Amino acid sequence: MSDVRQLEYFTNGSWRKSGTGKYYAITDPSTGAIIAQAPCCTREEVNAAIAAAKNAFPSWSVLPAMKRVQVLYKFRDAIISHMDELVLLLCRENGKCWDESQGDILKAREVVEFACGIPSLMMGESLMNTSAEHDTVLYREPIGVFAGLVPWNFPAMIPLGWMTSLCIAAGNTLVLKASSATPMTAMRMVELLHAAGLPDGVINLITCSRDEAEIFLKHPDVKGITFVGSTLVGKHIYSTAAAHGKRVQALCEAKNHCLVLEDAPLKRTALGIINATYGCAGERCMALPVVVVQEKVADKLVALLKELAGKLKVGPAYDKTSQLGPLVTKEHRESVLNWIEKGIQEGAELVLDGRQVKVAGYENGFYLGPTIFDRVTPAMSVGNEEIFGPVTCIKRVKDFEEGLALMNASRFANGAVIYTQNGYYSREFARRTHGGLVGINVGIPVPIGIFPFTGHKQSFFGDLHTLGKDGVRFFTESKCVTTRWFNEEELRKEKVDTWDGTI
Repeated sequence: MSDVRQLEYFTNGSWRKSGTGKYYAITDPSTGAIIAQAPCCTREEVNAAIAAAKNAFPSWSVLPAMKRVQVLYKFRDAIISHMDELVLLLCRENGKCWDESQGDILKAREVVEFACGIPSLMMGESLMNTSAEHDTVLYREPIGVFAGLVPWNFPAMIPLGWMTSLCIAAGNTLVLKASSATPMTAMRMVELLHAAGLPDGVINLITCSRDEAEIFLKHPDVKGITFVGSTLVGKHIYSTAAAHGKRVQALCEAKNHCLVLEDAPLKRTALGIINATYGCAGERCMALPVVVVQEKVADKLVALLKELAGKLKVGPAYDKTSQLGPLVTKEHRESVLNWIEKGIQEGAELVLDGRQVKVAGYENGFYLGPTIFDRVTPAMSVGNEEIFGPVTCIKRVKDFEEGLALMNASRFANGAVIYTQNGYYSREFARRTHGGLVGINVGIPVPIGIFPFTGHKQSFFGDLHTLGKDGVRFFTESKCVTTRWFNEEELRKEKVDTWDGTI
């Protein structure tokens, strides 16, 4: 442990050693070894980070948008030139396979590129002669200090893409509470962003516990919260921060379902489900853990899924031939194992059991092979609650209507997918599903960053979603200015007339 690096926190343009006595272990999921420790920053350090962001806001917010985005152009280039370094770092702390980790970085870059368009995205509206001789202009302005509360599953895309890019491009400042389990990718990217010319204090990064993070929800200098995590925590953040006058976007849990109709091309459908379900080891809110399939083709589809999932190569994240990496921590692996046992107890049929998977040379890693449950009923919690692992639940239905009703009964509504060649059912599904991100023969229906990430129901709390035009509106405030100018004749008359007190 004496050789393990103790990480610092970043505020007002420099890295600082925390005065805390509490540190979180960061493990390499592929080996199980501790590779670093993240500080549980003190309340004083959290408050100092907020103060740094507040002090940086006046000068950053008045800088013309065209100049602010010059920093983001340079940051985008830095991401490209440091790609392999960032991918390896993400593999080591999170456990995603190489291609998945690269995808995480690329999705962060995608939002940076979108945010470079902020000079046009912030353009308001105007109308001459809104009333006789009156003109009105709507401006979009930055708001102040935001806090980003970061999950562990996307160490690049969420903190530096979703939470940072539009926020600072719009002229705000930010304090990121990075995940204590996977903070190193975000830390390195913050370094690159600062080196690109971002002024001191515009972005700050700390790691801490929920107790210290509570400060953000009530602090008068924090104007908004952007959060990704569990529904239980998201509800608390939304209700508490909103009660203190802050704007909030809280992206929460999911239990995405796909509906497979009897006319779907089964091989292509199965390949899409495998990719969506087991990518990132199922540790993403857009995973596809539940397959609702018509009885007529259920046996064939289950057999295909078992065959294809069983062929996935389980291995260390940084081995470029691995197709399924480890889970993020030992504790999370235990949680998923408990869910598998729960499914067995509830009576689901275990078709494929991934619990005994071992990776030669990496016996201490947090590996779990693909697992499939068949004949999962609506009463079984394993098919209703978020597991966040490589576990598939099969639910059988007789037709489209039964399948859609079963899906819409979920309290979550992040994503919803249908596999079919039938145009009528595709349209009906898109129109009637509760899911906010809808795929038609697309297993992971996440659009590029010019569109918002539109989860519904208990998958999202707030009014404005992340990314797209919603994201721009979330990080800006609108102001309407109405103007009237008097002509020379009116001004001359003003000088000679005596006002009699009437209007």
